[in-house]
Amino acid sequence: MDMDGEQVPVRLVYRITTADVAQALRARDARVPAGRRKRTLTVGFGALLLGFGGLALMGDGPLVKPLVTAGAGLLMLVLALLGPQLTARAFAGLLAKAGETTAVVDATGLQVSTADTQTRINWAAQPLYTETADTFVTLSVAKQAVAMTILPKRGAADPADIDRLRAVLDRNLQRL
Repeated sequence: MDMDGEQVPVRLVYRITTADVAQALRARDARVPAGRRKRTLTVGFGALLLGFGGLALMGDGPLVKPLVTAGAGLLMLVLALLGPQLTARAFAGLLAKAGETTAVVDATGLQVSTADTQTRINWAAQPLYTETADTFVTLSVAKQAVAMTILPKRGAADPADIDRLRAVLDRNLQRL
């Protein structure tokens, strides 16, 4: 706050990395019901397919179908484990093109600017947030698609800005 009691906006300057995106996706999937359901179903079906394929391999008969079934199960398990990293890598080109990002966080929401875009996100659009070791991630509550904004802590000019940012988010959003 400044001398008049006004809240001073928190400014972050950073480049989003694939590691930031992967960490945010893992956090989202762990804390949002749709993400937990997706992970549970992927792991469950993967384990079932792997089990059925393994059992079928023990019987007499052609090996192609049991191998395909077990392989599909193994693939689902690998995707459940590596999905966030693979998704983040798919965004690598867009992240490089975006370049440096500036985010200004204040009592009304977020303003995120890159070389090509400027976006204003009101708190109502992304009313949830979670904190990871390296980022803050704001999230929408839409059931079909979860929008998110990644705010890397390394973008703060001063370590005190991280505490100020956490305070602004706590005042305006629900922490997951």
